[in-house]
Amino acid sequence: MSLEQNIEAVIQELYGVSFSVELQETRKEFEGDLTLVVFPVVRAAKKAPEIVAHEIGSSLLSKEVITSFNVVKGFLNLGLDKLGYVNDLQDFINSNLGLPAPKSKGAYIVEYSSPNTNKPLHLGHIRNNLLGYAVSQILKASGVDVVKVQIINDRGIHICKSMLAWQEEGNGETPQSTGLKGDHLVGKYYVKFDQRYKSEIKELMANGVSEELAKKQAPSIIKAQEMLLKWEQGDSEVVELWKTMNSWVYQGFNATYEKLGVDFDKNYYESNTYVLGKDDVVKGLENGVFYQKEDSSVWINLEDEGLDHKLVLRSDGTSVYMTQDIGTAIQRFKDFDAQGMTYVVGNEQDYHFKVLFLILKRLGYSWAEGLHHLSYGMVDLPTGKMKSREGTVVDADDLIDSMVADAASISMELGKIDGLSEEEQMRLFKTLGLGALKYFILKVDPKKRMLFNPADSIDFNGNTGPFIQYTYARIQSLQRKSNHDAKVNWTDIVPNEEEITLIKALLDFPDTIEKAAASLSPARLANYTYDLVKKYNSFYHNNSILHADDGKTIAFRLALSKTVGEVIKESMNCLGIQVPNRM
Repeated sequence: MSLEQNIEAVIQELYGVSFSVELQETRKEFEGDLTLVVFPVVRAAKKAPEIVAHEIGSSLLSKEVITSFNVVKGFLNLGLDKLGYVNDLQDFINSNLGLPAPKSKGAYIVEYSSPNTNKPLHLGHIRNNLLGYAVSQILKASGVDVVKVQIINDRGIHICKSMLAWQEEGNGETPQSTGLKGDHLVGKYYVKFDQRYKSEIKELMANGVSEELAKKQAPSIIKAQEMLLKWEQGDSEVVELWKTMNSWVYQGFNATYEKLGVDFDKNYYESNTYVLGKDDVVKGLENGVFYQKEDSSVWINLEDEGLDHKLVLRSDGTSVYMTQDIGTAIQRFKDFDAQGMTYVVGNEQDYHFKVLFLILKRLGYSWAEGLHHLSYGMVDLPTGKMKSREGTVVDADDLIDSMVADAASISMELGKIDGLSEEEQMRLFKTLGLGALKYFILKVDPKKRMLFNPADSIDFNGNTGPFIQYTYARIQSLQRKSNHDAKVNWTDIVPNEEEITLIKALLDFPDTIEKAAASLSPARLANYTYDLVKKYNSFYHNNSILHADDGKTIAFRLALSKTVGEVIKESMNCLGIQVPNRM
């Protein structure tokens, strides 16, 4: 049994209660390796915390689970056999880093990105994509069979605005004729529409029309609404233009996704899903889940949940976004027979998802208990904006390119590219630039609004992607320099304190993955990885590896270093970050 399982068995034996144990590293000012906080057991034991700690410690000592213990108030500090750490490390190496078998758990859906097809991806989409992809990877590492999906918002007035502006001002421009990415070209005409629309509003207001009425009477918006109506009626010319311009956008999105290193198993399109949900609302109406007003609109009353009344079907029978989301969720669970789903969507949609999940539960879907909204905050920049085609939004492609350029500049300045070919240099710059961007965003708790500072993110010191990547490259260099082929004699090693500290950090890896998966928090894994790297660098600087006193120590320290490298690589892979073998 593991140490945690042994402690749980002792607590059951002493006090007759089941208790899930979590250990923490003993603080440096106290003796011991790991600490158990006994306060949660006190109520069941009906004894003082110090007595409970002594009883648990004495029982563990008598069973030779630990070598020593001491009690500080309600904290039980446990001393462990040093040779036991070596055995644990050997088991860890031989057990796929303590991770479960791939796809050993049921299917789970993660939705992220979900852009509109009227403009390019921006900084907000970057955080969304990085969170969604990292959560998917972490769940996979914990044994979950993950399905990554997005819903592309490819219909509605927004795309008609771009279509109308291109139709009237585009002169047949295409991505090929302009050299622009398709999403940037369509975004350009969305801006043109907006500029013309605002000009028309201003002109109408100058002639005495109120602002509210001017927004409705402006010729451009009337034409866009007429175009939307034609699309809904299946007008062949409008539908063909819609297909053409959307295809440009999809190509542009895919290029950005590839650059960012994210992907999807299935795309859903709003032009298909907007018809879903109506039948489910009708069934819910028949079963008393919803109610109908005199104008025939359909609503749900959520006052008993501290919410209000929510519209789910308009009086003319047309759907709202909630209707579509109800139908799309049901369709996805039919498609994948999943056990749960996470929506990665900004915190401005918190209320929407509370309502959606409640509706699906009231409709009787058992899987609705497994729905989760990974709500995240906005990303700000020190300057408020970076180069942007719209002047207000940070373009994803521009940001990625600038990060790679910054990585190139700093790497050359610090001499990190010595001996690399030009191709290797370009690959390294991309790895470092994207690593800096991804890690800096993912190390922050998703719920928090964050400030992204490109200069801080690419520092080769501190809690950054490049710092972790450099440590991995150092370990690979160490392995290449080694001519030591001797195998480790695991029964003949007595680790020192820094080696034990490093082993303990490694053994925390599977538990960190499990907790990051359970909490859907890449930040937990990112900061674990930084802590592991700090401990390795301390070990590296204070202990000779290739020139240790004897062969057995060299072999052990090389194996320990190699394992640290493997955990770094696996952790960073879970965060969607590559690590370089040389730099």
